[in-house]
Amino acid sequence: MNPTPAASRAGAAGGAQRVTLFDLDHTLLPIDSDHAWGVFTTTIGWTDAQQFAQRNEEFFAQYQAGTLDIHDYVRFATEAVRRHGPQAAREAHARFMEQVVRPAIREEALALVRHHQRQGDLVAIITATNAFVTRPIAEALGVSELIAVELEIDDAPGGTGWITGAIAGVPSAREGKVLRFEQWLHARGLDWADVAVTFYSDSTNDLPLLERAHEPVATNPDPRLRAIAQARGWRILDLFSPTP
Repeated sequence: MNPTPAASRAGAAGGAQRVTLFDLDHTLLPIDSDHAWGVFTTTIGWTDAQQFAQRNEEFFAQYQAGTLDIHDYVRFATEAVRRHGPQAAREAHARFMEQVVRPAIREEALALVRHHQRQGDLVAIITATNAFVTRPIAEALGVSELIAVELEIDDAPGGTGWITGAIAGVPSAREGKVLRFEQWLHARGLDWADVAVTFYSDSTNDLPLLERAHEPVATNPDPRLRAIAQARGWRILDLFSPTP
C-alpha cells in the first residue's frame, strides 16, 4: 500500500532516490503551450479564427477552473493536426517551436532544471498537455523524461497510422498525474517508499500530486494555490514574476 502524504513526507529517508517533477505550462514556461499551439494553428490558417478562438478560450477557462473534460478538449485540440497529417503537423510544430516556444524559455527555468540534474535527481516533466505538443518542448528544456497525455494512434491493419483524437491510457491530468507517475516509477523498479519527490506546479489542478510529494513547491502559483501553499507552509517560488 502506498503511504499517505504525511507518511510519505515523514518517511523520506536520506538515502532515497531524489525525484524532481516539473509541471510545464506556467511552471517551467511562462505560457500555456497547449493554448499557444491552438492560437498558432489559427495564425497559419488551419482553423477558423473566430470559432477556434472562442472554443479555445472556453476550454482554457474550464482548465483554470478545474472543470475541464480532457477527452473533449483533446478531440478539439487535435482536430487540425489530424486533418493535415503527420508531415505537415511536424513541420508546423517546428515553426511553433522557433516562433513561440524558444523565445519564451527563460534562463531561470533552465537553471532550476540544471540544478536538480546536477545534484543527481531523476528529473521529469509531467503535464496535462499532449505529447505531440510537449515532447519537443521537453527536449528544448533538456529533460528527456516526459509524462504527458499520450494520443491514440490508428495502427490497425489498413489504419491511418496517425492520431485518432482519443487519449491512449490514463491522461496525466489531476488525479491521473499521480497514477501516471506511479506507473513511471514502477517501470524503473521503484515505489513511493524508494523516492523523495519534489514537485513544482502552478495550479490547483495539480493538488493530488502536490499533496503526495515530499516537497511540494507552488511555482508561479495561481491565487488559489498560493493561498493553499501559504496555509500549509509549502514553499512558494515566483520563478518568473518575483513578488516585492
